[in-house]
Amino acid sequence: MLIFAAVGALDGKVAVVTGASRGVGKGIALGLGESGATVYITGRSLDSSDDHRGSLKQTAQEIDRLGGKGIPARCDHAVDEQVKAVFDRVRSEQGRMDILVNNVMSTPQRSELPSGMSSFWELRPFWAIPVKFWDSFNNVGLRSHYVASAFAAPLMIETGGGLVVCISSGGAVQYVGNVAYGVGKAGVEKLVGDMAAELRPHNVASISVWPGFTRTEDVVDDPVRYPDISRSAAPIFNGRAVAALAADPKVIEKTGTHVTVKDLAAEYGFSDSPGSNQRIGA
Repeated sequence: MLIFAAVGALDGKVAVVTGASRGVGKGIALGLGESGATVYITGRSLDSSDDHRGSLKQTAQEIDRLGGKGIPARCDHAVDEQVKAVFDRVRSEQGRMDILVNNVMSTPQRSELPSGMSSFWELRPFWAIPVKFWDSFNNVGLRSHYVASAFAAPLMIETGGGLVVCISSGGAVQYVGNVAYGVGKAGVEKLVGDMAAELRPHNVASISVWPGFTRTEDVVDDPVRYPDISRSAAPIFNGRAVAALAADPKVIEKTGTHVTVKDLAAEYGFSDSPGSNQRIGA
C-alpha cells in the first residue's frame, strides 16, 4: 500500500476551484490549500459586504492560514469572457495548472420563487414552474463546467497532466425532487466521461465527485429545514477527498468515473477531524 503525506503533497501545484466563496467549493479550496497548493478561487462575492455567508477574500485568508496560497479571482461564470480571463491570469502568473474543480452552481434565489415556496426543492411539477428555472440550474452549472474545462485543458496539457473534478451528486441517477437539477447532474456525468476520453492521452484525469451531507453555511443557518446535522461532514472533508485524488500518482486509473467522498475517505484514510490530513493512505 502506497502512503503519501497530505501536508505538502501538493506543494508547487496550481489549482482553480470555481464557486469557492462558501459551501462545498470553499471546503474543497481549503483542503487543497491544506496540502500546499496555490489555489485560485472564483465567484462573485469578493468581499464580506457582497454576501454575509462568505467571500473570496475570506476563503483566501483561510487557505493561507492552512499553509497554501489563496488567490481570489472575482468571476461571473455566466460571462465567458470573465471565465477566460481567470485562466489567462493563471497562465500569466503561474505558467502551469494542475487541478480544476468545477463546483460553481446557481440555484433560484428565494426572492425569485413563486409565492408560497421557500426552497428551490419545491419547484415541481416541472410543467407548473417557469421555464427560466432550467437556466438557473444549468447555465451556471453544467454549462459553466464545460466552459471552464475548455479554457483550462490547454494549460493542463502543456503542464504535462492534471486532474479535472466536477462536483455532482446522486441526483444524476435518481429522482431527488427537481427535474432541472437532476437532468443537469446527469449531464455532468456525461461531460466527465466524454472529457475523460479526450483528455486521457494527455495524462489529464476527469472525475466526478459526489459529496455527502455537508455542513455548509446555508445548512447551518436553516435549522427548520435541517434540524439534525449530527451526521453531516465539515466542508473540508470534501477538500481532503479532492486533495487525495490530486496527490495520487495513479489517479488516471479513475478517469471517467464517479466517486463518492465517503468511498474516497475509506480508500485514502482521511476524515474531517483536525489533523487527519497528516497522512493519507492510497
